[in-house]
Amino acid sequence: MENKNMQKMNNSKSNKATIIVHSGDMDKVYSALIIGNGALSMGMEVSLYFTFWGLQRLKKGGLEKGPLSKMNMLGLGKIMIKKRMNNANVASLEKLITDFKELGGKILACDMTMEIMDVKAEDLRQDLIDDYCAVGTYIQEAMESSMTLFI
Repeated sequence: MENKNMQKMNNSKSNKATIIVHSGDMDKVYSALIIGNGALSMGMEVSLYFTFWGLQRLKKGGLEKGPLSKMNMLGLGKIMIKKRMNNANVASLEKLITDFKELGGKILACDMTMEIMDVKAEDLRQDLIDDYCAVGTYIQEAMESSMTLFI
């Protein structure tokens, strides 16, 4: 019975994922992009909704600027993690976001956050952003999604 209910729920939603990127921490942005790319490669539609500190990563030159969420140690932790990631051949954030766009992923920038944090459209990377929008757009995306995440 439980299997049938799960199947019914899955059939009622599209094959789509919507991820809120609220944090600007390097490791959390990595997580959002890795999950997003994974979902795209499995045939899902994916939207990343960047808001608050996540939006800061869409600024020109801002993608790699976020600290680690834990054990940043005045930036030393980030240096150590980046070295380990490099040794493990983990793609850079720039490569992950480029791949995300090439695979058809959609990036949404929260215009309310832009107003609150005094971020202008010209401050952001136009090559990445598909739409400047409000919470209603996120809610519509989420309502159509079979998977939503908050990172």
